[in-house]
Amino acid sequence: MAAVETDVFLCSQSWQRPFHIYGGLAYNSLMADSWSDRTPLHEAAYQGRLLHLRTLIAQGFHVDTLTMDRVSPLHEACLGGHYACAKFLLDSGANVEAVSTDGATPLFNSCRSGSAACVRLLLQHRASINTTHQLASPLHEAAKKGHRECLELLLSYGAHIDVELPEVGTPLYSACTARATACVYVLLHSGADVQMGCEQDTPLHAAVKSGESDVVDLLLDFGAAGCCRNAEGKTPLDLSAANSAVRTALQNRGPCSLSQLCRFCIRRSLGRSRLHRASSLFLPHRIKDFLLYQ
Repeated sequence: MAAVETDVFLCSQSWQRPFHIYGGLAYNSLMADSWSDRTPLHEAAYQGRLLHLRTLIAQGFHVDTLTMDRVSPLHEACLGGHYACAKFLLDSGANVEAVSTDGATPLFNSCRSGSAACVRLLLQHRASINTTHQLASPLHEAAKKGHRECLELLLSYGAHIDVELPEVGTPLYSACTARATACVYVLLHSGADVQMGCEQDTPLHAAVKSGESDVVDLLLDFGAAGCCRNAEGKTPLDLSAANSAVRTALQNRGPCSLSQLCRFCIRRSLGRSRLHRASSLFLPHRIKDFLLYQ
């Protein structure tokens, strides 16, 4: 009899609760299912409230509850950069490969937030690095946002460094467009093709448009060709503003020296996958440092 009275009490209490607002829409916790818009589980994950998250899962919320845009709690935890919440969700069986309607994965969201800890966690759970979705590439997002550590982690796990997406270009092009100098440096040192950009636009075109002279210098050091023309027939110099630092950097750069040409040739011969082995070559340390831009 006591059990029945308890059940009746709980039911009456539940129906007396007001509707809550999550994501701008009314939400009733009694009506939660995999297609509800935004649940307390999503909010707890996004805000990094681990104890609340544990309580909700213990009360029966499904770990992979989705919004109408197919956003999971793991998406939200990674977007907030909350490692502990992301780990708990994964340990509870969350889908590491969940994809929202706009193509975003938890790994993409981790790169957007710049949480290297979440990126490492997801990679350890075998999250897919490479994507065919042109707007939600983790590597491009990390490069564009200037999140160097996230970028290095993705590359160390085998991300395709020169993948070119329509209207987005390569990760190097994205980094140049966003003036993310540190990421440009990482990509070039990791063997990114200095000429591959977005269709006929090269990374040097992007760097000139963004007005970042440091990036222009880096690209030229790694062999970027200043004479390449884009779809409009313009060279990087044509795109530079008069009396700008970028134009000065382009005009002051003369023809490549023989030593530079030799460095480009040796690095191409080694190939991207063997660049790291240059340090073990039987050469003087000064030459090895030169080959590795150190």
